Formats: sequence, structure tokens, C-alpha cells
Amino acid sequence: MGLLDRFEQRLDRMVNGAFARAFKAEVQPVEIASALAREMDDRAAVVSRGRTVVPNVFVVDLSPHDHERLSVYGGTIQEELAGVVREHAEEQRYTLMGGAEVTLARDDDLETGLFRVHSEAKAGVASQAPAGRAPVAPPSDAGHPRLVADDTAHPLSRAVTRLGRGSDVDVRIDDPGVSRHHAEILLGREVVLRDLGSTNGTYVDGVQVGEVVLHDGAVVQLGGTRLTFRAG
Repeated sequence: MGLLDRFEQRLDRMVNGAFARAFKAEVQPVEIASALAREMDDRAAVVSRGRTVVPNVFVVDLSPHDHERLSVYGGTIQEELAGVVREHAEEQRYTLMGGAEVTLARDDDLETGLFRVHSEAKAGVASQAPAGRAPVAPPSDAGHPRLVADDTAHPLSRAVTRLGRGSDVDVRIDDPGVSRHHAEILLGREVVLRDLGSTNGTYVDGVQVGEVVLHDGAVVQLGGTRLTFRAG
């Protein structure tokens, strides 16, 4: 049984066949699932031997009519479509840089039965405790210096916070454009960002830097990932 067949069966079981009856003349959920798989195939990028990166965040634009009909089951459909993304990536041995997300959006310019897919590869950013270093509890004070990525705050609680793609850093960024040990942030009277000889460089507010004092609101870019510095 193929990926799309499994998807249809799961939806059918969840809503007792409602999709088969309700969407004959409109956009079918399985059409969206098929388009997501094609989008992943079309945008697959080989970044190293055995590592092919594909988009993991998708926005599907629907006509007002289709959006209204599908939004009744919006949470279920979005969750199942994200499952299709994960399954297709596993079957094709693709790499997802972060969690799979699918959002259904309304576009007043689209006619019933038409839809568009937008996608991007968005890196997962996670705070972690490297081997040999005790974990640091996030401070309760929201004014503590921190990096913010996708509305998630990563507190700068150590004197030195290391950033990169390796498993032994404090803030791990799963982005193929990020070096294993890419940069570090030093916390003192001032907060200093220092590049660690990364392959693709470290940028602050669009300017490549070697070492720079961070100001509140500075946008730090490592590879294709942007993080906003908040001084507190």
C-alpha cells in the first residue's frame, strides 16, 4: 500500500468517510498530500554524501470555499499532512532540518479547486547540555540575555555558550550550512559573539563578523538560520 493510500485510509477512519462525500468537486486532501511529496522531491538538495535536505515547513494556500470546507477538519488534516511529510522523507531517505509543519491558509485570489504550496527548510534549534557539562535550568527572569528562534527562547546562562551543529555544543542548530563548532557567545559586562572559524561565516544584521558586541534586537545568522538576541 502506497503513502497516499495510507493517508486516505487514516483520514477516512477519523471522520467516518466524510471526506469522500464532502470533497468530490473541491480540493481533495490527497491532492495536497501528493503536492507536498512532489514539492519535497523537486526541492531536494544534496548537501553531503548520504545527506539530502528537503523542506520541512509548508503553507498550503486554498480558495475561500476550499479553506472553509477543509478548516472544519483543519487540525486533523494538518497533523496528518505533516505525517505524510515525515513518512515520505523516511521512505526516500531525506533529511528534515526540523519538525514537519503544514499550515492551511486562505487566499482570496484563488478559485475553488485550486491551491498553491509554499515551502522552506527551517532548522531545528535546541538548547542542550553537552557531555561533561551540567545542564543549566532556564532562568525564570524573562530579562535574562537569550537567543530567540521561532518564538522559542534559548537562555544564555553560561559564561560561554557554544553554537553549532555538533553534539557537544550548548545550542544545537541542525542546519547543513552551520559548522559543528560555529560560534560562541561570551557573557560578561558586554555580550560578545565570536566566530570559531566556521566554513560559511557568522553574520550579525547582515554583516559578516569575526567578533562583535551584540546589541538588543541583533539578528545573528548562522548558515540559513536566524536568531534574535535579546539583552533583557
